[in-house]
Amino acid sequence: MSGLWTVLLFLGCVLLPALSHGALVISRDTSTPQGSDGATRLLKKRSTDNAEVEVYSVKVDCKVASRFAHTVITSSALNKAKSSQEVFFEVDLPKTAFITNFSMEIEGQTYTGEVKEKEKAKKQYEKAVSTGQTAGLVKASGRKMEKFTVSVNIAANSNVTFILTHEELLQRKLGQYEIMTRVKPKQLVQHFEIVADIYEPQGIAFLEAYGTFISNELLPLVEKTVTDKKAHISFCPTLDQQRKCPGCDGTLIDGDFFIKYDVNRAEIIGDIQIVNGYFVHFFAPPDLPQVPKNVVFVIDRSGSMHGIKLKQTKEAMLTILNDLAEDDYFGIVLFDSSISTWKESLTKATKENVSEAQTFIQGITDSGSEPLCVEWEQATNINDAVMKAVDMIMKGKRDKNVPERSVSMVILMTDGMPNSGESSVPQIQENVLLAMGGNMTLFCLGFGDDVDYSFLDVMSRQNKGLARRIYEGSDATVQLQGFYEEVASPLLSEVDLRYPDNLVNSLTTSHYKQLFNGSEIVVAGRLTDYSLDNFLVEVFAHGFEEDFIVKGQASAQEWDILYPEQEYIFGDYTERLWAYLTIQELLSKRETGNAEEKGNATAKALEMSLQYSFVTPLTSMVVTKPETDEGPEGPLIADKLTEDERQKAQRFGNYGPQLMSNTWAHSRNSPINFVDGDPHFMIELPEQEDALCFNVDDKPGTIFNLVRDQLAGILVNGQTIGDKKVAPDGKVNTYFGRFGIVHQGLGVRLEVTTHDITVSQDGKQAKLFWSDTASLKGANMDLQVTKDSSLTVTLRDSVRFVVILHRVWKQHPYHQDYLGFYTLDSHLLSPSVHGLLGQFYHGVQFEVRDMRPGEVPEKPDATMLVKGQELTVTRGWQRDFRWDVKNGENIPCWFIHSNGNGLIDGNHTDYIMSGLFKTV
Repeated sequence: MSGLWTVLLFLGCVLLPALSHGALVISRDTSTPQGSDGATRLLKKRSTDNAEVEVYSVKVDCKVASRFAHTVITSSALNKAKSSQEVFFEVDLPKTAFITNFSMEIEGQTYTGEVKEKEKAKKQYEKAVSTGQTAGLVKASGRKMEKFTVSVNIAANSNVTFILTHEELLQRKLGQYEIMTRVKPKQLVQHFEIVADIYEPQGIAFLEAYGTFISNELLPLVEKTVTDKKAHISFCPTLDQQRKCPGCDGTLIDGDFFIKYDVNRAEIIGDIQIVNGYFVHFFAPPDLPQVPKNVVFVIDRSGSMHGIKLKQTKEAMLTILNDLAEDDYFGIVLFDSSISTWKESLTKATKENVSEAQTFIQGITDSGSEPLCVEWEQATNINDAVMKAVDMIMKGKRDKNVPERSVSMVILMTDGMPNSGESSVPQIQENVLLAMGGNMTLFCLGFGDDVDYSFLDVMSRQNKGLARRIYEGSDATVQLQGFYEEVASPLLSEVDLRYPDNLVNSLTTSHYKQLFNGSEIVVAGRLTDYSLDNFLVEVFAHGFEEDFIVKGQASAQEWDILYPEQEYIFGDYTERLWAYLTIQELLSKRETGNAEEKGNATAKALEMSLQYSFVTPLTSMVVTKPETDEGPEGPLIADKLTEDERQKAQRFGNYGPQLMSNTWAHSRNSPINFVDGDPHFMIELPEQEDALCFNVDDKPGTIFNLVRDQLAGILVNGQTIGDKKVAPDGKVNTYFGRFGIVHQGLGVRLEVTTHDITVSQDGKQAKLFWSDTASLKGANMDLQVTKDSSLTVTLRDSVRFVVILHRVWKQHPYHQDYLGFYTLDSHLLSPSVHGLLGQFYHGVQFEVRDMRPGEVPEKPDATMLVKGQELTVTRGWQRDFRWDVKNGENIPCWFIHSNGNGLIDGNHTDYIMSGLFKTV
């Protein structure tokens, strides 16, 4: 197992402050005004007085037994206000961890989460939403973590205690294990404590503990006691020690607390532990010489790598080349739509050759660098580029130009999707798998949020490697160098760990392509004979100059004998470690195997996730919230993000709970408002866990103003189109078929139709077509077209828009192609922004009461108080096409009738413009 580092993170329970721009959120104040019924939901600004809710206890308790970490986070709060308050609990946890338990203790009653199959949990969630309950998914993500967020209504002078438990196997990277606890309580906490107990039978080689927020005054509070096999670390500042200054309320506790350690490795066979019928084998033999490597760096130089990404790649490559061992052989392949190389064959990493290669790297330019350049050279021919790298390695082996005992690898660096040459993802994966033939390893580095990471991830794992996302930022160079350092020093190849067939079943992966310096291989299994006295372990591998062969014996151990003075730590850690590893491998197989293997792996992973109460991509944790005076609350559902979901969340910004979609996240400050379909306007209000929607009907050809911000100089108008002819039922459907986008300050004008995209800037003009995946870059604007799917418009230091193309069968008798318009980062626009969409960018205050049966049973009616008017609204759904252009996803919302009258300012006809780029 390669040493991917993992972290443990924590963010304390806080009463979140009010949002900027006067955004409004549902308050759980249960004091009901006269004349209202129990279903009334008030809307008001959340109080910024954190004194109303006191977080009086926070404890992070982490226990590690043989690298398996079991973390319990407990936070207690008191509502000191005279009325009910919504109390929020937020925790950042590693994305490699599985949540295993969550509970809330309120007024002596415990509400415990239950792990269910994800599809069943989703149905329960959707049922709650359809009846108007404010159910909400509680998931989000970051670079290496996921955010667990939950809120609950607490009565006046009442307490709540939140308890979250998660587990993971710590992975060794660069010679150490790391535990990181993120602490941001945002207020002084009476009882604050971080405690970690580590138990390692091999013995602890070193351990250090520190915090980014710990000053010299706080340093003595970090207490650590390390004996041969155990360590105890604690950090428990008093209330006064937490203060930024004497007498002030500000807290110093704001940052990351680290524990780093490694274990002794005296035995070359590694460490084998047999406890309660399960075994685990940790293998990382000491003092092995490095095996020479043959490595080809495959570098994307297409136009999308323009600027900082290519600059950082070049900077990292200069350092990486310098770190090559002189016995290594290397090559460099550059690609966009075409393929080129530094040299046609692998070259020994002598000082002279490395220097020459560095000069070559410095001279690399991207294939599109004009200020406004349609980057047809953004085309990325990944298939041919990797094939070229494979050919170079195979030729070096055939011609015996590389050491016979060497490790071969290809490192692919790209930010795009395959769209030149062979562009079918399954075909490329098949081609690479056949070409590599198990003779080399593939590592893929994907830049940014637009890369097809799933494609790279599967292709890497099929070829015994791994993929790593490189996040855009000032530290991208460091990320690249850090990854290379992990794989730079292979010690063994074709590592085969063998155990008695008649004594072991349900074994995790026991054959590894390589073992790298600073990493560790972990194998676990279930024993058929619980009473065995001797357990034979054999390891075979290829070393630097000779084969590596080692054999050893292990015997069952009783945990209370291992640690007689230590009370029971946590249940059967070897079994849970085995289950954790097994589920991770099954989840991988469901992505890389054939159809039958995928089905079997999915079924088994789901069965084990439910058996061991792990929240995985196949399961969800459902928590039923206590009832309030407003009626029963909808369930809370915690999911495990897949990498695709995480990528989509990060692409558009994600800082808190989501609405309906399992694959979309957005900022609390920046709801995603859109218009799509016939035409349906959707106003998302994430803080209220709700949405409003309305239709606008007018004759085809009408131009509406959607967004107008005079201070920012931004204008968006849309023109409707109709069906090809009137349908037999006489209904005239209209859709948006043309958008005009203007940014006066940046000198940008954009016209989007169902046929093409025309952009004008500073007197220059360029045209993109929906039939191609391409991009256009300017000093003030980026455009990204995904073939026959979407256009993303990014205005520098300003808002982003996404236009979705809906293709309709050309022979359809009535319908034709149309467009949808979605706004991102709307919080960057001024408070004066207006338009049919723009007027809602900074929130809207409303109250819904008197819910009652509607004409359709599943669509109840209600009375909405908004802008001084009472409107009859209907609970319904509108389709969101962001992730499924063909079918869309139903989003629950309150539907305002009559073209949105009463919700929008004025009448819908007030927004009709005389031209696509006109303001009147």
